Amino acid sequence: MNEDRITALLSAAPGVAVAARVGDEETVLVAGVTALDDPHPVTAATRFEIGSLTKTFTALLLAELVARGEVRHDDPVDRFLDTGLGPGVTLERLATHTSGLPRLPPGLLRAALPAWRTNPYRAFGPERLTAALRRTRVRPDDRARYSNFGVAVLGLALARATGRPFEDLLADRVLRPLGLTDTGFDTAPQATGHLRGRPRPPWEMPGMPAAGALRSSARDLLVLLTALLDGRPASLAPALADVVAPRVAVSATDHLCLVWNLRRLPDHDLLFHSGGTRGCTAFAGFSPQRRTALVVLANTGPTVRATLVQDSYNALRALDDPAAAQRPGTRGSDRDATRETTA
Repeated sequence: MNEDRITALLSAAPGVAVAARVGDEETVLVAGVTALDDPHPVTAATRFEIGSLTKTFTALLLAELVARGEVRHDDPVDRFLDTGLGPGVTLERLATHTSGLPRLPPGLLRAALPAWRTNPYRAFGPERLTAALRRTRVRPDDRARYSNFGVAVLGLALARATGRPFEDLLADRVLRPLGLTDTGFDTAPQATGHLRGRPRPPWEMPGMPAAGALRSSARDLLVLLTALLDGRPASLAPALADVVAPRVAVSATDHLCLVWNLRRLPDHDLLFHSGGTRGCTAFAGFSPQRRTALVVLANTGPTVRATLVQDSYNALRALDDPAAAQRPGTRGSDRDATRETTA
């Protein structure tokens, strides 16, 4: 395994954990500390906020419920929630960002402003999400527009469909079958997030957990990616295949699956997603044909000039196609691959 680009990622934050797979070979590299003010070494089991990578778990939950026959992709969200959004807003459209819902719920910015640089979603609870749904109008076209709001509504709909809290449902149907012991919604223990070197409080999204509230470790996320590569465990095999099936063409090479971004390269595909909170950055991607996978977790939040997500994508390219990753112009052609996927 060529580790040059991977090891270059380890200096991106006070603490970084990277997990990679090439074929049957796994590598986990860690560096730094979980917090600057109370330093402990980062390990493969250190939990980081993963922001919008949470959406990939929500999509897998949708696929699992579809496989059981409990919901259908084309079910209108109004079957489960009293939204008045109409029959065109289906569960699949919520998971492919084609529902027409805005990026954020109406009213969130007003609630978020007092804590914009620390914990903007904390004051936006479940009752505010429900209220926002009642005054939401959808765009009439089918264009893909990234929506935290949409995936939050998807999580709420799945919870209502089963009569169970979203967090409990996800744990029962996805996290435990995959054996993910480090992944969940608890804010402790976890690495302390940082923004421009300053510690941030734990990220909280009480009204929108399905959109970005999970914590996970490098070892757990590599287990998830390996499951997507191998289609195991058998109990989740239909859902693991369903979640990465292309559904919406964004361009000649780019497609949307259920949440996952799919890029078609000349002889193989890349699937990827990223996530960001005020204090952490996360990336996960894999190639089914090359059987490569990469996870990058860092306890520093994304900024306008931050390059960690793009550097992680480039490192994934280097894993699955070392020659292509070295050719001039590779970065430029993929520069915007992950720009829309942070929380």
